Amino acid sequence: MHRIQVVESHTGGEPTRVVVAGGPDLGGGTLADRAAVFRDRFDTFRSCVVNEPRGSDVLVGALLCEPHDPANACGVIFFNNVGVLGMCGHGTIGLAVTLAHLGRLKPGAHRVETPVGVVTATLHDRSRATVRNVESFRKRKDVSVDVDGLGCVTGDIAWGGNWFFLVKNSLEELRVGNVDRLTDVAWRIRRAVNRAFPEPVDHVELLGPPADPANHARNFVLCPGKAYDRSPCGTGTSAKLACLYADGALQPGEVWRQESITGSVFEGTVEPGREPGAVVPSITGSAYVTAEAALVVDESDPLKYGIKG
Repeated sequence: MHRIQVVESHTGGEPTRVVVAGGPDLGGGTLADRAAVFRDRFDTFRSCVVNEPRGSDVLVGALLCEPHDPANACGVIFFNNVGVLGMCGHGTIGLAVTLAHLGRLKPGAHRVETPVGVVTATLHDRSRATVRNVESFRKRKDVSVDVDGLGCVTGDIAWGGNWFFLVKNSLEELRVGNVDRLTDVAWRIRRAVNRAFPEPVDHVELLGPPADPANHARNFVLCPGKAYDRSPCGTGTSAKLACLYADGALQPGEVWRQESITGSVFEGTVEPGREPGAVVPSITGSAYVTAEAALVVDESDPLKYGIKG
């Protein structure tokens, strides 16, 4: 039997399962190189960790790796029920809190390598952290697509560590009791966007007014595996901040409070990026450790590698 040591947390309601021991040998190279090896050669490990019967569609995995640059604190490869993710904001907050829980990280700023670049996780205390994300930008503004059963839908295409289609002022009711409807709508929008544009959009973000007037907006984010984000989504909030900055609606240092469909909140700020129109977003949120466990892989189990969709 093979054992995989994990520590689990949730960030604003969205779970992260960090693999701290028992993961595959991906060799040396950059995190982008190792993510490609992980995707091409160890997809069964990915499925084993996050898919049923050990996991669920909502679970995000994080494979802790040695950094390519020893000056960095660690490396991480994020993955979900259908594949490898470029970056994960809630997961990086969860990773920082997990490493603090294990005594491997102290309060302060720590550089973390991801497949799409180096980010900085600043641990404020045992449960709160800020992620300074990769450069984010809007690629297309106010593009319209014809969506089956919905008609014309308009939104922005933006990068926040993953590709997003952001629907401003959605007419849908953004509440947990409406998840089935929201999932269907967002999935139809994603298919329409990917038919119309070359950007490989894999996340759809519906935006509307907040439930709490202390916040600026509420969102519903549908992830690549058709699960919705219980948190406000770190990369999705980064993409939103990039759009606001491009419109002149958010200045450097101003705080944007993004509310999720569950009511959890991320606070976001931006600083100008190196590329024209790009920003470097910072996302602050809280995570809490929920479990320490060893996943057991029995070679005689016909479902030892999980149930793939």
